[in-house]
Amino acid sequence: MSPFTLLILLFSLGMGTIITMTSSHWLLAWMGLEINTLAIIPLMAQKHHPRAVEATTKYFLTQATAAAMLLFASTTNAWITGQWEIQQMTHPLPTTIITLALALKIGLAPTHAWLPEVLQGLDLTTGLILSTWQKLAPFTLLMQIHPTNPTLLILLGLTSTLVGGWGGLNQTQLRKILAYSSIAHLGWMTLIMQFLPSLAFMTLLTYFIMTFSTFLV
Repeated sequence: MSPFTLLILLFSLGMGTIITMTSSHWLLAWMGLEINTLAIIPLMAQKHHPRAVEATTKYFLTQATAAAMLLFASTTNAWITGQWEIQQMTHPLPTTIITLALALKIGLAPTHAWLPEVLQGLDLTTGLILSTWQKLAPFTLLMQIHPTNPTLLILLGLTSTLVGGWGGLNQTQLRKILAYSSIAHLGWMTLIMQFLPSLAFMTLLTYFIMTFSTFLV
């Protein structure tokens, strides 16, 4: 891959995340997530290895499903309440669908099955981007919505901590262990987010530092 192409893709990665993090409108947030997904796809498939292409295909289908769910839920919310604002998610149905869509995007259990398989087919540098930077935008959206019933997020967090802990026990491949570690850490963050969002964000930054050191060794 030429340096110019790589620069454009990395710039798009950054721009997509920043658009999502700074937007207050669901369409802008969805657009940022789509830019993010489309920017990392060529980075994942650049080795032209069958396992890398398979991982890229799985990742693309999963993210496309999550993006479609998010767009459907935000449109439903606009239809029911007349609001496109992220902070104005008041109806339980679109809130639940958006929570599940964001859980699928970041790999919270029970929508986690794609993450170990995708991470196993990638090289460590792209796996690092997938495990850290790609989690920022959906996690920011999860922190911004205020569900009327937090039981769903608590269940997702608890399931993720259990699945992440148990799933990594019987693994012999480093990337799959790191994937299950990511699932468990995100579960703890989702649980903490219900009670103290600033502490959850600090946990996310700590996880980033630990993951950087693990992947780059």
